[in-house]
Amino acid sequence: MAKMGRELAAKGVDVISLSFGEPDFHTPEHIKEAAKTAMDKNFTYYTPVAGYPDLRKAVVSKLKTENNLDYTDSQIVVSTGAKQAIANAVLCLVNPGEEVIIPTPYWVSYSEVVKLAEGVSVFIDTTVESNFKITAEQLEAAITPKTKLFMFSSPCNPTGSVYSKQELESLAKVFEKYPEIYILSDEIYEHINFIGGHESIAQFDSIKDRVVIINGWSKAFAMTGWRIGYTASNSEIAAACDKMQGQITSGTCSITQKAGVAAYTGGLESVHQMRGQFQKRRDLVYGLLKDIPGITVNLPDGAFYFFPNVTSFFGKSFNGKTINDADELSIFLLEEAHVATVGGDSFGDKKSIRISYAAAEDKLVEAVRRIKTALAKLV
Repeated sequence: MAKMGRELAAKGVDVISLSFGEPDFHTPEHIKEAAKTAMDKNFTYYTPVAGYPDLRKAVVSKLKTENNLDYTDSQIVVSTGAKQAIANAVLCLVNPGEEVIIPTPYWVSYSEVVKLAEGVSVFIDTTVESNFKITAEQLEAAITPKTKLFMFSSPCNPTGSVYSKQELESLAKVFEKYPEIYILSDEIYEHINFIGGHESIAQFDSIKDRVVIINGWSKAFAMTGWRIGYTASNSEIAAACDKMQGQITSGTCSITQKAGVAAYTGGLESVHQMRGQFQKRRDLVYGLLKDIPGITVNLPDGAFYFFPNVTSFFGKSFNGKTINDADELSIFLLEEAHVATVGGDSFGDKKSIRISYAAAEDKLVEAVRRIKTALAKLV
């Protein structure tokens, strides 16, 4: 969709893109200054595969201070983005034929990384009515003797759903019964959270040793292009991820790592300001989307996405073209409304589309106005 949107824009069409999964803010100045200083001080050589010692210490301190989680430096592996961190963990944990439970909708790369490991994805479907969250009963029903890993995100991409401490505790009690199952907890949207605080499933001591936390700097500090993320896990998994990464990319960019230290030691003022802007946009767009007949939408608790159910438009037509699924509706909105969204099929849900509100307020108002006008043409 991003490619199609760019192609239309290149032809002079005024396209509003609500398809991108990145903040529209700039990296804070103190982080950029740290990168410049790092270059001036010649931090331009190969780094340890798992990351500079001062960066890993900063991660350990962050996890203790912000999440009340105890890790050591040796349990942190810094990677070239959270995506590589996920790939490292899955490739180290999952053997051919083993099952990985993934609630839907999910971030697009989850199932693809499972394929790379020659594992089998087992999906638990959720709905907008359940705020796209699974129950302990659903989790236990999906577990088989072949289950090796459970992977999820909170806050979630693409739905913005956030699991509460109580909800996570109910899942943890299930995992207590199955000591052979590992849990991958993607917490990259941790700070874009509108319910007062982030909860990690790693807080439960009974399962912590089997949890692999995925996190990074891209969303909270508007550092998507810097490519830096990490895993926090038990020492055995960390050593395996270190070894895996050492044969693929080795250490993350030295300049980026020094910027990461500045981000984690420089306070959260910029993060809180950005989160405030996202919450304001969320409330604005939610009110506008609710006013569109045929769209079913919930109020997400985090991230910067809406994932409305659009099945009421399936089977409807305009100018001889019939909408059969969410992907076709996204293409229709691009061609007719000149608004780029993302069809839900990529996220494991064919009933919905993803709308990012990482855009200026005037753009968001105009985009939703266009969407409403275009959808009204379908009969």
